[in-house]
Amino acid sequence: MQSKTIPTVVLGGSGYVSAELVRLLLGHPAFRLEHVVSASHVGQRLDEVFPHLAGACGDLKFTAMEEAQTQLATKKQAAVFSAMQHGASAAALQELLCAASPSVKAVDVSADFRLKDPAEFKSVYGADHGAPALFDQFTCALPDLEHGVPEGHVSHPGCFTTCVSLGSAPLTKLGLLESPTLIVSAVTGSSGAGRQPKSGTHHPERQSALWAYEPLKHRHVREMEQLLEADGQKPQVHFVPHSGPFSRGIHATIFANAKKAQKASDLVETYADFYASSPFVSVGTRMPSVKEVVGSNRCHIGVAVQGRQIVVTSVIDNLVKGAAGGAVQWMNRLLSLEEGTGLTTPVPGWV
Repeated sequence: MQSKTIPTVVLGGSGYVSAELVRLLLGHPAFRLEHVVSASHVGQRLDEVFPHLAGACGDLKFTAMEEAQTQLATKKQAAVFSAMQHGASAAALQELLCAASPSVKAVDVSADFRLKDPAEFKSVYGADHGAPALFDQFTCALPDLEHGVPEGHVSHPGCFTTCVSLGSAPLTKLGLLESPTLIVSAVTGSSGAGRQPKSGTHHPERQSALWAYEPLKHRHVREMEQLLEADGQKPQVHFVPHSGPFSRGIHATIFANAKKAQKASDLVETYADFYASSPFVSVGTRMPSVKEVVGSNRCHIGVAVQGRQIVVTSVIDNLVKGAAGGAVQWMNRLLSLEEGTGLTTPVPGWV
């Protein structure tokens, strides 16, 4: 494929996930980044808002939605990524896609199209859905669990959901558990709370600290149970998220009881077979560290077994595998590119 042939638009351009999307797209051989839409930074150079991208984004500037919409309407093929806030993404995507060619594909990393229907969205987020007519055009799935190419557009699950679901899916999908019950404790870095400063991300509060929040009622639980459903049966996920004293990454520990006694080596083989077609998931008996995946689109999984008791640890970068990288992985597939294109470059260690 000729370099940089696919016009690309990023919505919600000044957040952490948007910055990661821009970083990945600038290094992608097929996507030509034409518009980064941000209502608060129109006309400002990207490298003024994201200095770490200096030298890579040239003189590219943030644009208004109207400009992106006008130009997108002239494209036969294009890629649209939305990293807008929950509740705002759906209406913005509807505005763009209604004027675009049917061959334009979108991947949304907000929560707007993750649940089953607009009514469930309202029950979780407490607001009417911004584009209910568009709901059926989006499939919520993880590329490492969904092996086909969805029709229409894709909604990428949340970062906690990604980490937990990848660590748990072989257990539920292959019917290995005594009962479909998972107990999960997970720790996330401060970047998961977004760019807008708040008490939970303020460095003097977060540094050297660790605390749980929203135990057993976090909004991502519904996403996890939806993705881990097997044979019409949703598992019960008892989820306790924690705020950790680091910037990037998620570490999830998953506890479950197997139907029968397991050997760790056999379970590793089962996991490896399950993820044989995924270039981004690795499994072993060694317990992985968050640092080894930060900046990458990888998920590293470790398993431990004692009789019927199973413990799985799963680590990802919340901004990449849990958002921007997973979105690019999906777009590669939607546009018939090699799934790992632009996502396999080694990243710095010891960050």
